[in-house]
Formats: sequence, C-alpha cells, structure tokens
Amino acid sequence: MSGTENQRGIVATGLYLPRQRLDGDEIESAWGTSAPVDRAAVPAADEDALTMAVAAGRDALGGWDRGADAVAHLAVATTTPPLEEEAFAPRIAAALGLRSGIPTSTASRSTAAGGEALCSGVDSDGPALVVVADAPSGDAAEVGRRVGAGAAAFLVEDGADVVVAAEARESRDAPGLRLRERGGTDVSELDITTYERETTRDVVATALDRLELDHDAVDAASLHQPTGDIPHRIGKALPYDGAAIARGTVVDDVGDAGAATVAVGLLAALERVEAGSTVVAGFFGSGATAVGLGFGVENSPETGVENAIEAGEGVSYPAALRARGTIGETEVAGGGAHVSLPSWQRTIPQRYRLVAGRCTECGAVAFPPEGACHDCGARAEFEPTTLSRTGEVVAVTVIGQGGAPPEFVEQQRRDGPFAVAIVEAPATDGDGSARFPAQLTDCDPESVSVGDGVAGHLRRIYSVEGVTRYGLKFVPE
Repeated sequence: MSGTENQRGIVATGLYLPRQRLDGDEIESAWGTSAPVDRAAVPAADEDALTMAVAAGRDALGGWDRGADAVAHLAVATTTPPLEEEAFAPRIAAALGLRSGIPTSTASRSTAAGGEALCSGVDSDGPALVVVADAPSGDAAEVGRRVGAGAAAFLVEDGADVVVAAEARESRDAPGLRLRERGGTDVSELDITTYERETTRDVVATALDRLELDHDAVDAASLHQPTGDIPHRIGKALPYDGAAIARGTVVDDVGDAGAATVAVGLLAALERVEAGSTVVAGFFGSGATAVGLGFGVENSPETGVENAIEAGEGVSYPAALRARGTIGETEVAGGGAHVSLPSWQRTIPQRYRLVAGRCTECGAVAFPPEGACHDCGARAEFEPTTLSRTGEVVAVTVIGQGGAPPEFVEQQRRDGPFAVAIVEAPATDGDGSARFPAQLTDCDPESVSVGDGVAGHLRRIYSVEGVTRYGLKFVPE
C-alpha cells in the first residue's frame, strides 16, 4: 500500500454533470408510479462518456498548480465507451494536451471500474490523472427511469491532503445483477431483488471490511448507489451511520451514472467532511467484484459538487427520451461528411485545442495554420500558437429543421435546431486573434447575439461510417 508512507493521494479534483435534468415529477407523471430518483442528469445529443471525461479532466487540471505536461499516467474508467473496440484513453489524452506517449490504463465493463482506475492512479509512478465518466442507458420502463450521467476526475500524487490510506478488493461468482448483452446498448437487471441486494451488500461490505482503518471513525461513505436505498443496506453490515452514508450519496440528485456515481459521491463525501476525517468509497460491479478505498482527509477540498447539483435546467420526459436516442428514428440521406478521416486526424490539434499559427513574415495569427498568410499573403511557415477557448460571437445563424447537412440530422432530431457562429478568439499570448466557424451548444439558439461571450467544450461533432468525430463547440457564458 503506497498511501500513508508517502502521503500519496488526491491533490485536485474535477467534476462534470450535464446541464439537462429530468425531475422525478416528470418520471412519475409519465409512469404513474413514484420515481426511483429525485432528479437525473441527461446528456445532450453531442455528449458522451468521452466528452464528459475531458470536461472533468480539464476541471481537475485547472485546480492543479502544474501543467498537463507534468501528468505521468492517465487512468480512465467507463462502462459506456463510444465504441466497443477502440482505445478510449488516447483521445482523452489528446484532448487534454497530455504529453505524447503517456502510459494509460482503461477499466471498463463493470461499474467497479471507477475503483480500479483510482487504484491504478495510486499505484503508478508520478502524478496521475484518474477520470471516471459514464452515461448508461436502459429500457425506459425499467432501468431507464433512473439512469443519469456524469464524470469525476482526481489528480493523484505525493504530498496530498487527501491521503489514500487503504485499498482492498473482493470478488465472487455472482452473475446477472446488472448486465449489458454483447452488442446491446441497454443495461438490464433480472430483478431478483433479494439475491441482488444480499450479493451487493456482502461483496461491497467484505471489501470495505478488509480496509486497514478504524471503521468506527468513518465520517462519510460513498457506496454503490443505483438507487438511494442500496448504500444504506450496505452500510448496515458496517458500523457506518446514516449521516455518514448520506454525505456520499448523490444518486437522488444526478441519477444512476454507472461507474461514475460512486466517484461523484466520493467528491461529495470529501467536500462534506471536516479536516481530520476518514472517508471510504465502495465500488461494486456485477459479476461480482468490489473495490474499497479508504482516505484520510487532512484538509477537505472544495470539489464543487453542491453547486453542480443545484445547477442545471429541467427538461420534459419526452425531451429526455429524444436526447438519449430512445424515441424517434431518422433515415439520413446523402453522403454525409466530405472530410476524410486522414484529413480530420491531421487537424485534431485545431479541433481539440485551437492550435493556430503565427506568420513568420508579419506575425499575424492564422487559423487553421495552413496555406498563405491571410494578412501578408506570404507562403511562410507558421509558428504554433494557441487561441483562447473563450471568445466572442461576431456573426450567428440558426440551422432549422431540414436545413442541416446530412451528418448533423441525427443531432438535430434529438436536440432540435442549433446555432452556428463565427467566433473571434484572442491568442493566449495576448498578441492578435483569429476568427473561425463553430457550432454552439447547450443554449437556445435564438437567444445568442453578436457580442456574446462563448467558451469552447469538446463535444461530438457527428458520426460517419461508425466513427464518431469530436471537436470544440461553444457554449454562451
């Protein structure tokens, strides 16, 4: 165990919750029975586990006093990677500007993946970034009524105020508690409640009981929480009181976010305790496995969970189903995007991080950095420079129903009309600026005006031939 000897632990945290929230009242009105959660975070059509992971990772890096280049290991976790067969971590590393060739690890196929990723970060050498992001889906009549989405990130290194004091695991053969069939997209459960509850309680409690710490001194616990009652059932097998469990339970506020729920709950637990407290996290995955982690909190961090939970905009139940792709079908005609994948790959630094070029003849900023300088016309080389992710709208239009290019029809069906703007952003070194076209998101497109400030966020652009392409879209500030 590497924690207590060298004070290795969490030095910065990050969080992302989608802005759309489905209230329990909407669920109850639709189904005529009480809702399993009070609210659930609903990802927009251009959000997925990767975009949320990048957002949480950027949040964590922003709270750290070292740059992205200093990260020596990237550990990621999700049960909903964009593709079943494709490495998940390299795109996150590229979008965050981590150094080329950084060692990565990916945990998936289990809601215990968040615990495995945290252990990987703790056991690695040097500063590690751990990102847990998930957006499960399920039959609207069953699991789909409670599913949410979100992401949490943790920067792990020596000299931490939140020290990882202990870790332990438990596994046994207990299938069928939560599963997604091969090739399927929906999570399902067999609804054998006694079997499910007893197995979940026993596996998680056994892993936590193995932690070498004083369980009577635990002040907050984030435990497996597909619904709000499960953490309390697990806690009955351990000497944790209801208040301690409540401090780490967030499912009633964000929904069942799969592997990310316990990770977001851990952020809540760390923020809700006093200095000198002990906090535990108990991750569970069907099959069944559990990962337990114990933390000594020398100083309680501000993780932003309380503010993020209070934020958000309500959506109707049908709107939530459209955003999740549950209802509505569209046959897309036409050839789709005409940008080849090799061309797209060459421009990833521009699409992910707004890497521009400075003309070596006149010093003007060019975006994208190719061709002749738009200012002096020289065919000189461009020196890399970066544009700020915050800029100003200088022109805007709305793409209404039927007006979207074929590759954007699916997004338009799920989210409605969208705005496209010309954005002007300054160079980060303060010398010059550049203008470029960009799609706006997370807003009423009719409400955006020239002069509005906007900020860039990584989102899904479109999918063609099964390949999802990502890039920056802009959100009004």
